[in-house]
Amino acid sequence: MMDWTDRHCRYFHRLLSQRALLYTEMVTAPALVRGQAMHLLDHSPVEHPVALQLGGSDPAELAEAARFGCEAGYDEINLNVGCPSDRVQSGAFGAVLMKDPGLVAECVSAMRSGSSAEVTVKCRIGVDDQEPNVVLPQFLARVSSAGCKRFIIHARKAWLKGLSPKENRDVPPLDYDLVARMRQEFPDLHISINGGITTLEQAEEFLSAGFDGVMVGRAAYHNPADILAQADRRIFGAGEDADPFEVAHLMMTYVEEHIAQGGRLHQVARHMLGLFAGRPGARLWRRHISEAGSRADAGPEVIGEALDMVQSASRAAA
Repeated sequence: MMDWTDRHCRYFHRLLSQRALLYTEMVTAPALVRGQAMHLLDHSPVEHPVALQLGGSDPAELAEAARFGCEAGYDEINLNVGCPSDRVQSGAFGAVLMKDPGLVAECVSAMRSGSSAEVTVKCRIGVDDQEPNVVLPQFLARVSSAGCKRFIIHARKAWLKGLSPKENRDVPPLDYDLVARMRQEFPDLHISINGGITTLEQAEEFLSAGFDGVMVGRAAYHNPADILAQADRRIFGAGEDADPFEVAHLMMTYVEEHIAQGGRLHQVARHMLGLFAGRPGARLWRRHISEAGSRADAGPEVIGEALDMVQSASRAAA
């Protein structure tokens, strides 16, 4: 998710789940190849398994970007064919590529030639006036013929004109049944479901129904303790639930190191606002980190102060 799942966010999320596959925010191939913005590939060794998501439509450029990602150590290189924002439309990539599966196949083939890591595709079920029942199987057949065997399918259309990116996440109806049929039509493909999934209960139901994976985006970001902190035990059958208080203390050390390198608290702490969502003291936690954490001189003590507020609220509610 652009501007959300940066390296600080992923470090935080990895403390909550040791096994969930994490994705970077979308990085455009031109930024890496033409702009040499290699800092966008920065990540901590503790983030693994982690996938680099690329945006672009030029096969040669994507091949080079995939090579950079592979050399940086990413476990998977993912091509975004689902983002509906104006920014990606103007660059002729993202969801608009659903209209050109042949070009997507060329991109995938080129990326595979430049990367030893697996190349995957995240897509929609169609865009605009396309008929998903026709378009999606054609898309999967064409792109899988280029060597892509793993697809993450957001079970909604994207309307490139008339809906904002936010509306594109909520307004077009979900069609989980269509994605389920793709599992039957393409049994050799690894198909994960995405879109409208907000709880681990839903994820468990999709996995029980035979899906190979489930991608949870904004819900995991806004409510990480109820999703990521329980994922290892409930989804992977290993480990114990992460303790949000322990995770917050570990993040204080991370923040201290980040500030010592010239960073600021809010660059990290903004990703932690939902850590106690739905729990006593959650509002106090968010407010203190948002307000006190925005000061230029704010340090890890802000997190400690907010933790004290949550603990006091928890004792009062007990």
